[in-house]
Amino acid sequence: MAKKPKKLEDLFHETLKDIYYAENKILKTLPKMAKAAQSQELRAAFTLHEKETRGQVKRLDRVFRIIGKPAKGKSCAAINGITEEGSEIMKDFKGAPALDAGLLAAAQAVEHYEISRYGTLSTWAEELGYDEAVTLLDATLAEEKNTDKTLTGIAKLVVNVKTESEDEEE
Repeated sequence: MAKKPKKLEDLFHETLKDIYYAENKILKTLPKMAKAAQSQELRAAFTLHEKETRGQVKRLDRVFRIIGKPAKGKSCAAINGITEEGSEIMKDFKGAPALDAGLLAAAQAVEHYEISRYGTLSTWAEELGYDEAVTLLDATLAEEKNTDKTLTGIAKLVVNVKTESEDEEE
């Protein structure tokens, strides 16, 4: 029996499962990053993004309903690798002046991954005629871009400046 050819619909569903897994993994990671952060601003950003991520998972649940599939994730090597790097930074730089800079870098790697996924999913949803899904995915994409911008601001105005001044004191 011939194998059915994979279509954009199949790729959309697989990628949706991938980002669903990623968002749920991120929900488990953000409280650890907030606890590890030394800067109050960074801790607050991680806490806020955890709340946003809960809403993003709810939006993904709605997208799954729109396409008539159960909301479930599939293991994502990319997000597992990025979060593992973040865990290593938390362990290797615990208490060090550069800890928050490392946490920011790890968090922005996550945001950039999410931005690429949501941008792609939104484009495919549009191609597939899932107008409501486009709206949901674009809302999350905007939040991810905003979080990235916030993290960049914290890095430039707080964390990197503080890290540099502590390095000069040594």
